[in-house]
Amino acid sequence: MESIKLPDPDKSTPLSQLLLKRRSVRRYSRGEIDLKELSQILWSAYGLINEERRVVPSAGATYPVEVFIFASRVSGVEPGIYKYSEYEHSLIPLKKGDYSRELAKACLDQSWVKNAPINMVIVARYRKTTDWYGERGFRYIYMEAGHIGQNIYLSATELGLGTVAIGAFKDEEVARLIGLGEEYMVLYVFPIGRTT
Repeated sequence: MESIKLPDPDKSTPLSQLLLKRRSVRRYSRGEIDLKELSQILWSAYGLINEERRVVPSAGATYPVEVFIFASRVSGVEPGIYKYSEYEHSLIPLKKGDYSRELAKACLDQSWVKNAPINMVIVARYRKTTDWYGERGFRYIYMEAGHIGQNIYLSATELGLGTVAIGAFKDEEVARLIGLGEEYMVLYVFPIGRTT
């Protein structure tokens, strides 16, 4: 059987242009993130399209993911740890203060975590999915996290910001910083900032 030569992809579309520019960025300037930029990234990551749908697919519409923000330099936002409420499209304050050093330590001393003006932490209440799908539910949660991660990358790229997906961290330490119980599983950390 012979291979079939495909037509060249159209690299001029808006999505293609973002995909061509997307990269992992580990160096950030000391500049702040604007609240409007943070809003756009949060909505792109896990926001609502309507009352029944979000910007990412979820197995059985279980939507087990929760998004937390470690803010250190966001215009109009006090440094602290916040939970993203996708229903109200708002930040719910959990702890005051800059916890970027503690988060970087929990992320095996990755300096870009400490230097970023924000870090998005993606976690899952895994039983929301595994109660329906059993052990296979874990696979679906990881798929959902992948969809969210790609949206974060593309949204940051569109805004002229940089990010990198962090999977190396001490789960218990990140969970402790946020104040999560045992029913949560930490999936990803995304430092986000202006590129140097």
